[in-house]
Amino acid sequence: MAFRSEETRNRLLNLLKDPVLLLTIIIIFAALAIFIVYPIFKVFSASLIDKNGQFDLSAYTKAFSNRYMRQGFFNSLLVAGLTAFFGMLIGYIFAYTINRTDIPLKGFFRTVAVLPIVFPPFIGALSIIMLFGFNGFITAGIFGIRNFPVYGLWGLMMAQVVCFFPVAFITLDGVIGTISPTLEDAAFNLGANRWQAFRKVILPMSIPGIASTMLVLFIESLADFGNPLILAGSKFPVLSVQAYLQITGMYDTRGGAALAVWLLFPSIVAFIIQKYWVGKKKYVTVTGKPTTSVLKSVNRPVKWLLFSLCMLMAAFTLAIYATIFWGAFVKAWGMNNTLTLENFRYVFDVGLEAIKDTLIIAFTSTPISALLGMVIAFLLVRKIFPGRRLMEFTSLLSFAVPGTVIGIGYILAFNTKPFLLTGTLAILVLNFVFRYVPVGIQSGVALLNQVDPAIEEAAYTLGADNRQVFTRVTLPLIVPAFFSALVFAFVRAMTAISAAIFLVSARWNLITVQILSQSDSGRLSEACAFSVILIAMIMAFILVLKIFLKNKVSLSGSESMGQG
Repeated sequence: MAFRSEETRNRLLNLLKDPVLLLTIIIIFAALAIFIVYPIFKVFSASLIDKNGQFDLSAYTKAFSNRYMRQGFFNSLLVAGLTAFFGMLIGYIFAYTINRTDIPLKGFFRTVAVLPIVFPPFIGALSIIMLFGFNGFITAGIFGIRNFPVYGLWGLMMAQVVCFFPVAFITLDGVIGTISPTLEDAAFNLGANRWQAFRKVILPMSIPGIASTMLVLFIESLADFGNPLILAGSKFPVLSVQAYLQITGMYDTRGGAALAVWLLFPSIVAFIIQKYWVGKKKYVTVTGKPTTSVLKSVNRPVKWLLFSLCMLMAAFTLAIYATIFWGAFVKAWGMNNTLTLENFRYVFDVGLEAIKDTLIIAFTSTPISALLGMVIAFLLVRKIFPGRRLMEFTSLLSFAVPGTVIGIGYILAFNTKPFLLTGTLAILVLNFVFRYVPVGIQSGVALLNQVDPAIEEAAYTLGADNRQVFTRVTLPLIVPAFFSALVFAFVRAMTAISAAIFLVSARWNLITVQILSQSDSGRLSEACAFSVILIAMIMAFILVLKIFLKNKVSLSGSESMGQG
């Protein structure tokens, strides 16, 4: 104990010698406390304290004496569990097929597998209604079926699986891609057949990645709001939607906060397991050359079966998004499919202010979120100070907290002085900054762990201080992570709905809220037109960023050649 206290004292003394670093750490801790911890605390306190300031559990007993509310909780867990399993399964099939077979069209499958990431998450729900609803193109138009159960468990699960399986693919692609094929060769040489090699070599080594992926998808599904709001229906209540309706429809803040707390618990438990237990369990293989397999991992029939499964999922995914584009150009989906541009005129008439507001909010929050993520990553990887683990946990906590909980928390926390931000641009920007900063942190940490600390130590030796080392040495080295965080933060700021729907006002609105509003009103073609405009803006941003990065790399390469 004495040793640890002396070590802590030495760290504090080192911090006091660098006031800029100390001030940075204090400011970040204060920001995390105010904009992440405080809103969550307010949700808890609102659900536990009555209007007289007395401790009271009646909000919980009232909520869960209601069979409808109880059913919403179990439905949320059921959908999250099924989405996690099937999303992981599809992601694994894509990753295994691309990495372990010689099928054609691998580039095509990779593109399709990540395509849903850049689309608004609830667009899949709109498309599923248009394809399988009462006037659905497939159910009613082709098969004449008008009572297909699109609203409820199966429709919601379809939308979420399409939405979230790319997350599973990206993780499992890295996991399977790093397993040396020579391990399978060794199994074959020892007499194993292909199924035994998969079951006893590849699958066991994939288990940590599979478990981590399922937990992430479980959290994502619980946090999802847009898909359940459109597809859950009145007969299949889901807790995230019920918490929203409790506050906005019933004007019962305490009841909504109690439901939000129940939604929060499984998300936090899954996050802790994923981050601090499964995340530490990895199989590492150290092999020499050769790194290519002499034998194929699967035989010819299995190869084409996997190819067919991937093609089927790719076709379904493309159909989901093609439907949105088609729907944007017809007069009234399911009733009048005459081509028209009226939907876009309507968008720029009714929704022009929402488009402007969305762009302002996204362009304001995106760089702040990405830069803050890099600063926190630098502190976590390169600095040792008291509370470093607390900073890491708190900064990543917003990933685990469902957007519904964050939205309710921000309303409760910033509706009175000294933090009176309700209805302002600031509350939306701050929500997006701290909601999506974990991606920047994770990207920065991953890249900094690959950068030799000796490079920064050399700068210190030459007399640079912490600010100069970070801005002139570290930040240029982690530019890829910075721009990765930039893209993610922009896409999410443009497509967010779960927390933002509580924070929009007459002064500041979002395209996503407009899409939901049009969908609720049955104006599916107009909702599609809003979606197409939103997708076009996201694609334009990514394209401009790619051109900028390409020119920057070319310019820096030319300068290096000139100096050489």
